[in-house]
Amino acid sequence: MTTIEITPNIAEVATARCGDGHGTLTPLFFSDDIVDIARAKAICQRCQLRSECLSGALERLEPWGVWGGQLIENGRVVLDKKPRGRPAVLPRPTLVIDEDRTIRAIANVDEMKEYEVAIRVA
Repeated sequence: MTTIEITPNIAEVATARCGDGHGTLTPLFFSDDIVDIARAKAICQRCQLRSECLSGALERLEPWGVWGGQLIENGRVVLDKKPRGRPAVLPRPTLVIDEDRTIRAIANVDEMKEYEVAIRVA
């Protein structure tokens, strides 16, 4: 009997952008800071495994963190992380952030690029 061993082509195997092998990005994905959360979401925006990551996290009922570009709390997707303390009196500005932590203000969400994430600052 002949045994054929199939080895996957390394170029075809997708790897998560957050998996750097050293865990240096882990604090971003489990932070309470809205800028860190936005940065983690921006990293996920360019990841090929975004949908698989999100569906896996929802199946496992992950308690918190950014998974697949979405913020999860208590096993469910939430839109915004509410800041601590009293609500702001004045309207919050809309900012966008990319994975390099570059922040800029925008007047309209349509001005965002596909790899940026919109955040509201308290």
